[in-house]
Amino acid sequence: MTAKPKGTLDEMQALSTIYQIIAMLTNVLVMLIIIQFIIGLLFAFNVVNSRNEFLGAFYMSINRLLEPVLGPIRRVMPNTGSIDFSPLVLIILLNIVLIVLGNVIYG
Repeated sequence: MTAKPKGTLDEMQALSTIYQIIAMLTNVLVMLIIIQFIIGLLFAFNVVNSRNEFLGAFYMSINRLLEPVLGPIRRVMPNTGSIDFSPLVLIILLNIVLIVLGNVIYG
């Protein structure tokens, strides 16, 4: 038996649309986190020269976008040395938020 959403059809369509927009924005944020990680690895292992202007500017712009979200997570987490787990924590938190929102809207 499938769970039927509560509320009128128009309300449910509006909530479904909002959920889909939030899910899309979450996916974009996760992709930016993955791109930041990959570019950081390329710089760290000297696959790409860190003086590459395009990649450096792109990496810095992604850092500026993500720092307001990752900064508070970094302050709460214990220091793990050179490994930064805050992107992983953010991805997990975003997925938890999506699951909860989906259950509230559809469950």
